[in-house]
Amino acid sequence: MVSSELSLKTLSRLDSCLVVVDVQERLAPAIAHSSAVQETIKKLLRAAGELSVPCVFTEQYPKGLGPTLEPVRQSATDASVVSKMTFSAARETAFMERLEAVQRRQLLICGMETHVCVLQTALDLKAQGYEVYLAADACGSRDPMQKELGLTRMRQEGIRLVTAEMVLFEWLERAGTEDFRSLLEMIK
Repeated sequence: MVSSELSLKTLSRLDSCLVVVDVQERLAPAIAHSSAVQETIKKLLRAAGELSVPCVFTEQYPKGLGPTLEPVRQSATDASVVSKMTFSAARETAFMERLEAVQRRQLLICGMETHVCVLQTALDLKAQGYEVYLAADACGSRDPMQKELGLTRMRQEGIRLVTAEMVLFEWLERAGTEDFRSLLEMIK
């Protein structure tokens, strides 16, 4: 059992939920370094699937921005999708009900756009008592300066910034296991 003190500093796959914010057909092409961001998100989704970490996708106004990109969606073993009109997913009842159903306190957030929907979702979830982590290399904005300012603000507000590689190693906890071998290709 992991002590509560440790759980505040590292991610546990037993207490994590991956939240993928608005990686949608009509938004993604406008994002700076979109391909790299998408590949990192797909890596996190594959690892989450291997390690039984639940995933939730959000889609901002899908009628206008389209659904989640198919290659990203296909990287998830099992994920729910919640449509939203609010910029913060935490202000949507269906999203909060889904989080309550998975019963995880650590939320790893990634997606688009860093300074709008990702930022507002992260801040609202932290205000509701969740431990919020942001995979900084799995987030993007149309304007790189907006992304940087979004990251800066989240850091100032106590959101823990991590990278996908940090997440994988924290979820794995140790080398030499079957899980480690199964994710080794993603780490190399």
